[in-house]
Amino acid sequence: DLPRLAPPGPGHWFGTDQLGRDILSRVMYGARLSIPLTLLLVALSVLVGGLLGACAGYFGKWADETIMRFADLVFAFPTVILAMVVAAALGASLANAVLAVLVVAWPAYARVTRGLVLGVRGREFVISGRLLGFSAWRSLRVDVLPNITGPILVLATLDIGTALLLLSGLSFLGLGAKPPSPEWGAMVASGVEVFDSWWVATFPGLAILTVVLAFNFLGDTLRDALDPRTARAIKERAL
Repeated sequence: DLPRLAPPGPGHWFGTDQLGRDILSRVMYGARLSIPLTLLLVALSVLVGGLLGACAGYFGKWADETIMRFADLVFAFPTVILAMVVAAALGASLANAVLAVLVVAWPAYARVTRGLVLGVRGREFVISGRLLGFSAWRSLRVDVLPNITGPILVLATLDIGTALLLLSGLSFLGLGAKPPSPEWGAMVASGVEVFDSWWVATFPGLAILTVVLAFNFLGDTLRDALDPRTARAIKERAL
């Protein structure tokens, strides 16, 4: 005998849904699903795309052509449409939704990493290491990686919001989390069925908006901190 579709009030600050479940509790518990999965998704995208992009930029020739043409093939399709196709082909589940977003997310990191590696591999310290007998993998790990980590970290932080929106969008379309999982996108989708009860979809949507804005602000801060020219300009302006 739960209060179904009760509006926000002292007993239920975010109201209740169609089954009488407290939306505040579900939004808080949904953070344990949405945020860790989004961070895992971005980490996997950085790992896969960064490794492939580093190989393409450092070794060049056939490795560069193969990896970049495959990345261009992924870029040829709209991101959301391709993610929907992959998720639908694999089957509707949260794990398959993460895999679908990974398929469309890694090429961006591959292209950025390739460009950064191309700018570093001709530097004197990299050439000196190779002349000293460093293997290609050791040169990548010791000389190249520390010099490209900053921009990749900034890109990954800014991309967390995009990944969360894609993951929530797939759940909203029924290609991600399934009931009763309190994933934010699925909760917004359930609120569409009872549009008059605005609180059912509004508060999960605000949770998505808050996290996306927070990581965008964090990415901008990291970019300003890791860019020497920007950091110097900010210090001069402060003085």
